[in-house]
Amino acid sequence: MMTEHDGKTLAIARAYVEAIANKDVDTIISISTDDVVCNSPRGRLTGTQAFRGFHEGFARMIKKVVVLAAFGDDEHAVVVYHAETHPVPNSTVAELLKIKNGKIASTEVIYDATPFAAYAATVAPQ
Repeated sequence: MMTEHDGKTLAIARAYVEAIANKDVDTIISISTDDVVCNSPRGRLTGTQAFRGFHEGFARMIKKVVVLAAFGDDEHAVVVYHAETHPVPNSTVAELLKIKNGKIASTEVIYDATPFAAYAATVAPQ
């Protein structure tokens, strides 16, 4: 059921993806709660220190991010974006963000980790 909302949640989600595209990890952390939870194919991370590490690693890989879609209501937003990275040139990512008191409380990061794992296997110490 669709409800009326003020658009703040979607604005936070858009700011988040813009910060990802700009490799601006400080902004990502500034719009996240202290106990932010991030679930991704890499596992579950809790807290801003772990979330910072996750995004610093992603920022080092990013070449380009293009938003494909963004939707939101009062508590949740979904963003879908295309990520061009150094190891994987074509990856589509979806994130379900939960917003509490104007900050990101959690994100479910959904992407196909297979090509990233294949790349990691080629650079892992033998």
